[in-house]
Amino acid sequence: MIWVIACVLAAATCVGVLMTLLTLPGTWFIVLAALGCQWWRPGTFSWWTLGAASAVCLAAEVMELAAGSWGSRRAGGGRSGSVGALIGTVCGAIAGSLVLPVVGTIVGAVGGAGVGALVAERAVAGRGWGDSARAGGGAAAGRAAAMIIKAGCAALVGAALTIAACVD
Repeated sequence: MIWVIACVLAAATCVGVLMTLLTLPGTWFIVLAALGCQWWRPGTFSWWTLGAASAVCLAAEVMELAAGSWGSRRAGGGRSGSVGALIGTVCGAIAGSLVLPVVGTIVGAVGGAGVGALVAERAVAGRGWGDSARAGGGAAAGRAAAMIIKAGCAALVGAALTIAACVD
């Protein structure tokens, strides 16, 4: 029975990493799969293991949310650029999904963060094109890095839960 649970969690990890790259809650999908296994076979995991996995997921969500704003600020942008990056990420991911379902979501989120920060810095803060472009580039780079780091967190959580299921 352990091998069935390990296979379910390995499959959930693959799906969860892909979901994460598509800006969907893939880390939480993996934890929900583990909770389903725990419900099906009580004692598969300790509650500490599930709690630690959930804490990593929460930290990854916070990091992803703040990454575009952090990138914009790091490149010299202000508060308006940070807010613009956040709004641009959401709008870009949605628009990208409509145009090209898989790749468009990724490109849209990264590009949207950059464009959102650039527009906000230029229109709201009244900065020059050069400063606005730097802030936009920083926001896009921060968002891209966040996607990669969060996908790594999803893989880490999935691998840890799969191994934890096999250890008992």
